[in-house]
Formats: sequence, C-alpha cells, structure tokens
Amino acid sequence: MRPAVLLRCFLGICLLSTALSLKICAFNVQSFGEAKSNNKKVMGILTKIISRCDLSLIQEVRDSKGEAVPALMKILNRYDKSHVYSHLESKRLGKKTYKEQYVYIYRKDMLQVQDQLYYPEEVTQDDSNDTQVFSRQPFIIRIHSPTTLVKNFVIIGHHTCPTKAMKEMEELYGVFQFIKKKWRTENVMLLGDLNADCGYVTIKGLKNLRLRNDPKFSWLITNEQDTTVREKTHCAYDRIIVHGKELISGIVPESAQPFNFKYEFSLTEQEALEVSDHYPIEVDLKPSHHYLLRHEL
Repeated sequence: MRPAVLLRCFLGICLLSTALSLKICAFNVQSFGEAKSNNKKVMGILTKIISRCDLSLIQEVRDSKGEAVPALMKILNRYDKSHVYSHLESKRLGKKTYKEQYVYIYRKDMLQVQDQLYYPEEVTQDDSNDTQVFSRQPFIIRIHSPTTLVKNFVIIGHHTCPTKAMKEMEELYGVFQFIKKKWRTENVMLLGDLNADCGYVTIKGLKNLRLRNDPKFSWLITNEQDTTVREKTHCAYDRIIVHGKELISGIVPESAQPFNFKYEFSLTEQEALEVSDHYPIEVDLKPSHHYLLRHEL
C-alpha cells in the first residue's frame, strides 16, 4: 500500500476515533433556576452546550420549585432525537438557607449509572453541623461505559465553597480514598468548579495539596487555562483530575479544555454572561477497539 494511502487510512481512523469518543463535561451554570429556565434564548444555548456531551455535571442549580431541570430535559430530548437523555439530581445541599443541587445529565443509550452516594454517607445536611468540612457534600456516581476503552469508573462531582476552597480540595483526597476502598477501584475522576485559582487559592497552597503531591493524580485542566467568561478575568476555577492508569491511558490526549461558547456561538460578553460566568470544561474518553471496528465496518 502506498504511503499516501496509508496516511489517509491513519487519518481516517484518528478522525473516526475522535468522533466516537465519549465526552464528559462539567458546567457551573451560575444560579440555574426559574429565571433562566423561563429565558428561551438562555435555554437554547444551554441545550446546545449540553447536547455536545455524553455526560454533564451541572452545578449551582438553585431551584426550590424543582421545575428548571425537567424543563431543560424536555427541551434537550426534543433538540437531540439521536439520543435519549436522562438525569440524576442530588438533594438540595448547603447550610442554612443557601442550597444548591448537582445534576448529572447523561445519554441513557450510551452510559449506565450503577450507583450513587454522598460523602460522607453518615453526615446529614444539618444546619447546626458547623464541623462539616464541605459546605455541599460531593455527589458521586459509578459509571459503566460499554463503548469506551475503560468500562467502569467513578465520578466525584464537587463545587467548593469559595472561602473554603483549599480545605475542601484537601478533603477531596479523603473522599477518593473512601471511594477507592468502598468500590474497589482506582479509576476515579474528580471534576467541577473547585475555585482552584486566583483569589481563592495560593500557588504554594495548591502545591501542598495531596491531590497535587500524589503523582498518581493527573490534573487535566492546567493553571494556564481560563474557565471564566469575563475578559477581565483569567482563572482556572474549574478542574478535571483523574486517577488510575487505566482511566488516564483512556483519555484522548489534549482533549481536556474549557468550551468557549461565547466564541463558538458568536455571543457578546453580556449575552454569554446571561448563561453563566463560567465556561464548561470537558474531556474525551477513547472508544473501545470493538466499538471503533464496528463503526469502521
């Protein structure tokens, strides 16, 4: 076979592999509730963003009526009829009157959520419990993904309290150790708005984190990347951190990045800020050889 033909075949396989990869995203939608769910333009942009992902962790859902997420799911399933989207909501988490929810939105035809839990399991959301490290407990799910190289892994979703970002990120190491023992797995992904940059952390503090010191963890969103919408800010608040040789080797190289929806959808800064002051972050998992071969044929 001629070199040019070989090159075309190689490029074709690479492009197909990228197209069939599984995309995992995390998005702080900034006070997602009744106002945004009633804004057709905002919901349209949110739908386009989430429909790019096979699984999305949505953070900062603040909707006491419980109507915003069902409205989003209805629009999403109408918009993308090639997949069936389902979702998993956390309870309303937080101390005193300020409450948030985590929501995992995923393609039911691509993924299976096998289990879920909060950390620590024994701690209830008691407003008088001031000794609890987390302002909002991490919401954790165990995933089975038939189409990717790594079939089973755990996602620890978390949104830190800005004023306690360092303490909460340090405690996430303990969360990992708990999950590793409970579910007997090394393949763990931590992701979300960790407030892991700018005024909420120090360079020295980040270096001293156990999640940083342990070489078995890989930080896929770097300090140099910007996960904020405003031009005047340049902060890597949102992060994706992975552990486990199998999971790390199953990541598509250089696929972890913020998704600049302001640029992609030709929005002004103000239009983008109506959606959120954060960009979503994303990473791709490599497809399995069997899944890739099946689509080549």
